[in-house]
Amino acid sequence: MSTSARSLEGRIGILEGRSALVTGAASGIGAAAARLLAEQGAVVWCADRDEEGTQKIAEEIGESAVPCRLDVTVEADWESVFERLISAHGHLDIAVHAAGIAFAAATVNTPFAEWRRVMAVNLDGVFLGTRHALRAMPETGGAIVNVSSAAGFKASAGACAYSASKAAVCMFSRTVAKEYRDRGVPIRVNTVCPGGVKTPLWSSMPFFQDLVKKTGSDEGAYKALEAQDPGTRFAEPEEIARAILYLVSDDARFVTGHDLVIDGGFIL
Repeated sequence: MSTSARSLEGRIGILEGRSALVTGAASGIGAAAARLLAEQGAVVWCADRDEEGTQKIAEEIGESAVPCRLDVTVEADWESVFERLISAHGHLDIAVHAAGIAFAAATVNTPFAEWRRVMAVNLDGVFLGTRHALRAMPETGGAIVNVSSAAGFKASAGACAYSASKAAVCMFSRTVAKEYRDRGVPIRVNTVCPGGVKTPLWSSMPFFQDLVKKTGSDEGAYKALEAQDPGTRFAEPEEIARAILYLVSDDARFVTGHDLVIDGGFIL
């Protein structure tokens, strides 16, 4: 049993009998969420464009995981995954959209193609996933968590595309939450908005790559970034997964349209 499961103080199996889909499940927050939801009894469809990574996570989780290849920007992929999922379960109870990418450059140096690429994954992917999840959820209830970022609340120089995409995810999620709340349908939509998290996303950033070379390791690079802002700490993916678990559980049955910032006070 993992540390994350033990931290629930014996409340194991709170998602027993539920079906869940997690995107970005091959690594980072998505992988941590897939593990924790499965530990809590859900059958988890682990979706990612990285087939090898998805297969590895599914094998690690065991029989309660179903690996599936999914490019979140391709609607045909969503249709294929949901056709299989509905055939297996009849409906979907939980969706966690954690797939995401980043690009770091000053706005004036950001190519339009990179802007579109970030928006396609971070925003279009959440739109497509949410729309398909809503169609697959029974009107008796369901829970969707879209992974945004503290960068959607606090501007960071060099992150125009990333910050804009994550801010949009929050407003999109609140809009969908209001639609279902106004209809009286208990399908809840929330976001988690992490600060810095130790995930492979950072390895795509040139400045982070330079720090890794300078310090000799990813951990050294994280510590160097932490030192630039006293009080800052990079979170572990499992910390964000616990917040996701709360939002998809019955403990949060009265929580919808909420942006849960998990950043150690970064945006203060």
